[in-house]
Amino acid sequence: MVRLKQDYLVDVNLRVILPIAVRAPDYFRPGNEQWARYIQLDWPRRAEFLGLPHVWPDPDPIVQDLETLKVAADQPYIFWLSKMAVEAQRRGRGPEFTYHVSRSIFGGTKNWNAPENLGTAVKAAGLDLAELESAIASGNHLEEIDSNQIALEKSGHWGVPTFVFRGEPFFGQDRVDLLRWRLTKEGIAKR
Repeated sequence: MVRLKQDYLVDVNLRVILPIAVRAPDYFRPGNEQWARYIQLDWPRRAEFLGLPHVWPDPDPIVQDLETLKVAADQPYIFWLSKMAVEAQRRGRGPEFTYHVSRSIFGGTKNWNAPENLGTAVKAAGLDLAELESAIASGNHLEEIDSNQIALEKSGHWGVPTFVFRGEPFFGQDRVDLLRWRLTKEGIAKR
């Protein structure tokens, strides 16, 4: 997202939705475990291929038993984190927030959620943690997340990351090159 924003004269709007494990907890039900197992296989492989850090987060933003795949009813991190991402986008820094915070979460920062750790990642994104937390305390961020989910479904997809350009969905990191091709083909200027 950040690179698209840097390379093309386009607005890249982060439209935060909840992870599928939270919005559809039965998705990883018995009999459908292959999705979770494949993600556990593919995630480190894809990260290694891209030269990205890849350490299972501690704590995991989604509270879920990885043996039974049961998602906990109490989710102390993902709603908080998702609302902050919405607020970051409202401030024009959604892709940057996602980049820096994700690298902290999945890059091996133990207790990434501690104010000193998360604050460092948020600051690297050009934002202030205290300001984000203050803004999400009484905002309508969950309504926006619900609206984003509806927009994703209307785009013709259900998964993330999905990029939508002029109504055309591009699902998955492996489709970013295809999106770049489309932007160029449609005459979108490069920076």
